[in-house]
Amino acid sequence: MARMHVMERSEAQQIMDELHDAVGRRLAVSSLAPCPVEFTMAFVDMCSTQSCGKCTPCRVGLRMLRHMLSDVLTGKATMQTLDDIERLARSIYLSADCAIGYEAGAMALKAIRGFHDDFVHHVTQRACGFTQSQLVPCVSGCPAGVDIPGYIALVRAGRNTDAVRLIRKDNPLPLVCGLVCEHPCEMNCRRGMVDDPMNIRAIKRYACEHMEGDYAPSMAEPTGKSIAVVGGGPAGLSCAYYLTLMGHHVTILEQRHHLGGMLRYGIPAYRLPRERLEGEIQWILDRGIDVEHDSPVTDVAALREKYDAVYLAIGAHADKKLGLEGEDADGVESAVQMLRAVGDGEMPDYTGQRVCVVGGGNVAMDVARTSVRCGAEKVSIIYRRRVADMTAQDEEIAGAQAEGCELLELNAPLRISVGEDGKVNGLVVQPQIIGEVKRGRPSPRPADKPEVTIPCERVMVAIGQAIDSKPFEERGVQTKWGRIVTDAAAEVPGLDGVFSGGDCQTGPATVIRAINAGKVAAGNIDSYLGFEHKIELDVDIPQVQFQGKMECGRCETTFREAEERKGDFDEIENGLTTEEVMQECSRCLRCDHFGYGAFRGGRIVEW
Repeated sequence: MARMHVMERSEAQQIMDELHDAVGRRLAVSSLAPCPVEFTMAFVDMCSTQSCGKCTPCRVGLRMLRHMLSDVLTGKATMQTLDDIERLARSIYLSADCAIGYEAGAMALKAIRGFHDDFVHHVTQRACGFTQSQLVPCVSGCPAGVDIPGYIALVRAGRNTDAVRLIRKDNPLPLVCGLVCEHPCEMNCRRGMVDDPMNIRAIKRYACEHMEGDYAPSMAEPTGKSIAVVGGGPAGLSCAYYLTLMGHHVTILEQRHHLGGMLRYGIPAYRLPRERLEGEIQWILDRGIDVEHDSPVTDVAALREKYDAVYLAIGAHADKKLGLEGEDADGVESAVQMLRAVGDGEMPDYTGQRVCVVGGGNVAMDVARTSVRCGAEKVSIIYRRRVADMTAQDEEIAGAQAEGCELLELNAPLRISVGEDGKVNGLVVQPQIIGEVKRGRPSPRPADKPEVTIPCERVMVAIGQAIDSKPFEERGVQTKWGRIVTDAAAEVPGLDGVFSGGDCQTGPATVIRAINAGKVAAGNIDSYLGFEHKIELDVDIPQVQFQGKMECGRCETTFREAEERKGDFDEIENGLTTEEVMQECSRCLRCDHFGYGAFRGGRIVEW
């Protein structure tokens, strides 16, 4: 009997584990734009089921709060209800005896204050206030708003050229993004509620590599207007492309030998092969864009006199300093400088050297893996937080480890040890202990341990990028914290007809965010010049059929064997096969037609 009792408990626990896993997946892939009222109610409801019932705020308060939120969703609430929700949530937050009630009250209080307009919209309009694109998780998760379900359907139908055409309506660099995009769309894919998110990035790459033939996008009649784009990175290229489609004449002024910005000077060739990058850039230039290489610009006013409008997209190509003793020693180098040299084909020789890379982002991983390819005897990545707190993508961290890089977490650099010859001979670090959460991440503090010296001949600093905005600031361009200031239309205050966007305006961000910044700026510049061009596309999307109800594993891209790939700069990732892509496409739930995405303003959309 005892044995049967144990087995029953085991089966029950297994079922509970499966339920917890399902709930966890659902929370992990929640849309960027779910209904905040419903989300808050679900969280409060879940917390109430975990309450021990000992204190009144949990036992009574959470139930009352849940009913009030339900009234908002069902159209029974008034504006007074919203005030009552805020007061009750604050009361629970301040008086609950345990973390369950405290967190539930804090969440509700944060929601009612942060999403007050959405709550009001429910009370006054009896519906959510989201537009159609915001209801489709992958589309709302993509900074450029690419029609992801549409191009996945086209790929599945074997129409790869049409898929690329659809992507380029919002993103002129589909192959680049198919190779190196951080794919925030996948984090919000609702397929993750069933099993695993769609491999959206790999599908995009496949479409670009299997086009049935090239095409020429439709272009508006010439307007006679000329625009100067300062900087040939993703933001500048994107802005130039869309302005050209609108009929304007664009000249890109690039201070370096090649276009691409951080695509070329920040991402190594093993992730983004140069010939692929150059091919996609050339396709954009073939629309009729002029380029002037080795043409640094600082006098924006003089440039504005020559052109009808100017777009500043200078990126973030400066480096940040550690501010440590010994940082000026021979052997200390910034990640930005090192990757820039590699981008121009100037390969450093680290043969026999031990390299310490300070940082935990994608750039740190790129520098570490590049150092391995440049002959380093040993590469150690030094990070003051935990590996779990690194901002680098998991696949980049795993790739660095597979290629032999050592990860030394919870070690904060103190100073750089320098020999009598003025050269680096070690990095002194202070072991850390992880502590309280600050600004969303656990904060480290010095542990009760002695300093440690890590022997090395070279220290690579990869703690972030800075914007070289000082020369522009001296010429009248307004800046704040080193970033170029713009208004809501991306125009620089006090400089008529001068716009800015990308990393130099937002701070270092992702490729797809820079691309979207350029696209938005193109529309604003077009409007400034007195036009209202629209980028139209007549692609017929295949008829929608609901599918993918059965669980199915996600097809992952593979990589060349680590021992082989770390000896060269050839591409390391293998794309999906046709069979794999077809299976991936069949997993799409078409949230733009089914589920929450099929609703707008509280009614079903007729397709």
